[in-house]
Amino acid sequence: MAESMSLLWGVGSTPCWRVMITLEEKKLQGYKSKLLSYDKEELKSPEVLKINPRGQLPTFKHGDNIVNESCGACLYLENQFKSQGTKLIPDSAEEQALTYQRMMEGVHLTEIIHRVVYFQWFFPVEEERHDSALKRFREALVTELKLWESYIEKLAEGSLLAGAFSLADVVVFTNIAYAFRFGLSMERYPILAKYYNLLKDRPSIKATWPPRWTDSPNGYEALKDI
Repeated sequence: MAESMSLLWGVGSTPCWRVMITLEEKKLQGYKSKLLSYDKEELKSPEVLKINPRGQLPTFKHGDNIVNESCGACLYLENQFKSQGTKLIPDSAEEQALTYQRMMEGVHLTEIIHRVVYFQWFFPVEEERHDSALKRFREALVTELKLWESYIEKLAEGSLLAGAFSLADVVVFTNIAYAFRFGLSMERYPILAKYYNLLKDRPSIKATWPPRWTDSPNGYEALKDI
C-alpha cells in the first residue's frame, strides 16, 4: 500500500514533518522518500515542479493522487486509511470541531513563527527591513504563544489538544518543537514545555525527528529573547 506513495521533503520543515508523522501513525512505512536541499534550491527542480508547480515542499503523491498542502495530505491519509493505525480525527462532533479548529490555528502559528525566524529572508533588501516591523512580529508571536499556553493550561492532566492524540497535535507539536529548536525559552513558556515533553518521545515523532536536529542538538537563537 505505502509502496505507491512518494514524499519529497526538506529537513526542519514543519509542513513536511506533519505528513511524515501522519504516515507513521497510519502504519504506512515503506513509502518512497527523498530528502531535498533548500540550500541548493532543489525544490525548484523539474522533479518537484512536475508534481507541485509552486515549487514547495512537501510534495506528496499516492498513485495518481497528488496532495501537496501538508494539512490536506494529513486529512487525505486519515480519510483513506481510517481503520489503519491511529485514529487521528475523533468521532464525536465536539472533538472533531476542536481538532479542526486547532489544526487551522496551528497553521497560523507556523506563519507567525516564520515571520520572526526568517525576517531577513522575507525582507532580503536591507532598506526594506524595519525594526518596527520586526518588533510587531515579535510582539504578535508573544501574544500567540501565550494564547496557546492558555489553551493547554485548560486541558485535563495528560490530555492532548482534542483529547487523544489527533491531527491537531500533529500540526501544533511540530510548531512548538520548531520554536524550541530556534531558542524559545522553556523556562519562560513552561506550559508549552510540558506539552512538548509529553509528546517528544512518541514513536511516530521520534521516528521522523529532523535528522539535522539530531546531528546538531544545540539549535539556533532566533527566538531566545521572545
